[in-house]
Amino acid sequence: MFGRVKPLDAILATAEKKSLHRSLGAFQLTMLGVGAVIGTGIFVLTAEAAQKAGPGMMISFIIAGFVCAVAALCYAEMASMVPVSGSAYTYSYAVMGELIAWMVGWALILEYAVAAGAVSVGWSGYVVGLIENAFSIDIPDLLVRGPYDGGVVNLPAMLIAGLVTWLLVIGTKESASVNAVLVAIKVSALTLFIILAVPVMKMENFEPFAPLGFSGIGAAAASIFFAYVGFDAVSTAAEETKNPQRNMPIGLIGSLAICTVFYLLVAAGVIGSVGAQPVLDANGLGMEPGSRELAAQCMAMGDQAVVCSKEALAWTLREIGWPQIGNLIGLAAGLALPSVILMMMFGQTRIFFVMSRDGLLPASFSKIHPRYNTPHVITIITGVFVALFAAFFPVGLLANISNSGTLFAFAAVSIAVLVIRRREPGRHRPFRTPAIYLTSPLAFAGCLYLFYKLDAKSQLLFVIWAAVGLVVYYAYSRSRSHVGRGSVEVHEADADAPPQPVPPID
Repeated sequence: MFGRVKPLDAILATAEKKSLHRSLGAFQLTMLGVGAVIGTGIFVLTAEAAQKAGPGMMISFIIAGFVCAVAALCYAEMASMVPVSGSAYTYSYAVMGELIAWMVGWALILEYAVAAGAVSVGWSGYVVGLIENAFSIDIPDLLVRGPYDGGVVNLPAMLIAGLVTWLLVIGTKESASVNAVLVAIKVSALTLFIILAVPVMKMENFEPFAPLGFSGIGAAAASIFFAYVGFDAVSTAAEETKNPQRNMPIGLIGSLAICTVFYLLVAAGVIGSVGAQPVLDANGLGMEPGSRELAAQCMAMGDQAVVCSKEALAWTLREIGWPQIGNLIGLAAGLALPSVILMMMFGQTRIFFVMSRDGLLPASFSKIHPRYNTPHVITIITGVFVALFAAFFPVGLLANISNSGTLFAFAAVSIAVLVIRRREPGRHRPFRTPAIYLTSPLAFAGCLYLFYKLDAKSQLLFVIWAAVGLVVYYAYSRSRSHVGRGSVEVHEADADAPPQPVPPID
């Protein structure tokens, strides 16, 4: 299992070719993390969390943030040691061998592609709500919701996924300044929501605090984990960080702490102003978010509960007497979320590109377009799947499936950092995970816990996906692996490799 290791020294030799100036301090790292994390999950998944935990979703944010924090500290040591593209796939290849690396890369497809589909669905909910309220029209649910949500196909979600795919193929990418503006829009929108919603809180809306018990809080934490994905942007900036041993923990923990406080205030605003009790079935049990049963109940209620809304924050402001500001929140989501889709699909093409260059995927996947100089084949394939995910599945299910892949990758990194610390204790580490023998097991256990709290459907789909991955590996990839054939080429920094996503804040 641990054979066929991609030589770490070869990877590091590649990294040295692109050595970057160390210029980021603790404040810049913290702002980088805030920009990368805040936005997608809190805009999209508030209603899903409320259906699972009610007001107890505030505890869910804390649980998910803690797991992210300990995983981030493990991630940071590997990123500082192996500062090349490929993320957890490359780390695993260098430490635990090809099979684990393949499974991590296969799982990262769920993290990036399925997450891009989830954000596309979230974008659709906000934009459709904005159009309906701004122009007083009613768009048929058949065309803006998937089969699980009481519709047939989510055309706006397909449209935005297709548009982003086209942009990636022709090579149009965001500048750091544009991305920074979009981050400012997201943060400003959430700040405005907090200012308007928190003062009208009613404490009776927090009762009962955990209507479905601690199991509901854990299930919500497993879904809300999606809201923190993006913190690895801080980890991968280790190569550019001044005094990383001091500044990396400050940046990681600081950004996660700020984001958690933001999330708690937003959650408190939603709960306290309009209530967030789950919709129960005839037996007094909570229905699964994104299920046909909940969709039918919400349609019967006329979407008169936050758990039924596809644009929870905008809906909340309209309910408390700020309809125009609610529309502005919808506009902010409509402007900011496509950049998240773009960055996730960027990440997916990068992973595929490296795996193709390693021989684990067909060579055609890493073909570069002669005119646009982009990996057009794999970008189009990725875009087709993202569009299909977005068209037919609800945001909650997509987020949970994405989380399953992310949790597997993070768990693998948590083990890898401990293995390489024991195997090569003398190797240079610009950043060392503090209390490694406590932090690493905590990160691994936290990932296992959140995976356990995912819904059974998401767990089953992950198991099926992993089984398909093993079949593909043994039927195709193992016999074509360059490392297996004795080649030690490292392609993470090839001159014609697709560029990495633009960081959210310069």
